Amino acid sequence: MDEQRFVVTDDIWARLEPHLPGKKSDSGVTGKDNRLFLEAVLWRVRTGLPWRDLPSEFGNWNSVFRRFRRWAKGGVFERLFTEIRGEPDFEYALIDGTIVQAHQKASGAKGGPQAQAIGRSRGGLTTKIVALVDALGNLFDFHLLPGQAHDLKGVAPLIEDVAFDALLADRAFDADWLLAELDARGASAVIPPKANRKIKRDYDKHAYKWRHMVENFFAKIKEFRAIATRYEKTACSYAANWYLAATIIATR
Repeated sequence: MDEQRFVVTDDIWARLEPHLPGKKSDSGVTGKDNRLFLEAVLWRVRTGLPWRDLPSEFGNWNSVFRRFRRWAKGGVFERLFTEIRGEPDFEYALIDGTIVQAHQKASGAKGGPQAQAIGRSRGGLTTKIVALVDALGNLFDFHLLPGQAHDLKGVAPLIEDVAFDALLADRAFDADWLLAELDARGASAVIPPKANRKIKRDYDKHAYKWRHMVENFFAKIKEFRAIATRYEKTACSYAANWYLAATIIATR
C-alpha cells in the first residue's frame, strides 16, 4: 500500500472531519479510523477493483464494505458532499446527462435492474446520470436513471426549489414543459430548439458556449474508475461513490 497515493491530505481532512459520524461529541463509539476508512473507499472508487482485493492495511475488506453500506444507506456521503460543496454560483445553471456501462456483476439486486437505475441501451447494461452544475462547473446534484431513459426524466427532481437566472442545456432538453417552467420562474432558457420545431426560438448563443462546463465536470469525475464503469449492484451504493468522488473534487 503506497501511502503517497492517498487522496485525503491534512488540509482536506481538516475540512471533512467535522462532518463525519463518530466525532467525540456524537453518541456511540468514536470513529477512530474515519480517515483510513475514507481512504479505503476512495481506493476502491479510484481503482474499480473488487472489495475483496482491498489491501489488508485498510483492515478487513468485509468490515470496510459493511461500513460503506451503512454510510451509503444512511446518507452520510450525500450529507458530506452537501456540506463541502458550499454555496453554488447560480448566475446560470447547466444540466446534462452522461451514460456509463454497468458491469455484469452490477446486476442481481433486489427489485430488479430498473429499480436500481440499470437499463439496457445500445451499449448493453447501462446507467444514466443527469447532473446539475453551477456557473463555475461545480456539481450541485445529480439523478440516476436506467440507461435507456431520456435525460429529461432527471430534470424535475434536480431543479425543484433551486433558483437560478438561466439554464443552459443542449437541444435534448428542448421540451415545452421545461420551457414553460423556466418562463414561470423568470429564468432564461439557453437551450437550442430541436430541428423539428415549426417556430424557432431564439437563445443566447454566446452564453451557450459555456455549456462545456458540465462536460468538463463529467470528464473529471470519470477519472475515478468505479464512476466511469458501474460495479455497484444498488443505486444507493453507486450514488455514494458519486458523492464521495464529487466531494474530493470540490476540495481541490
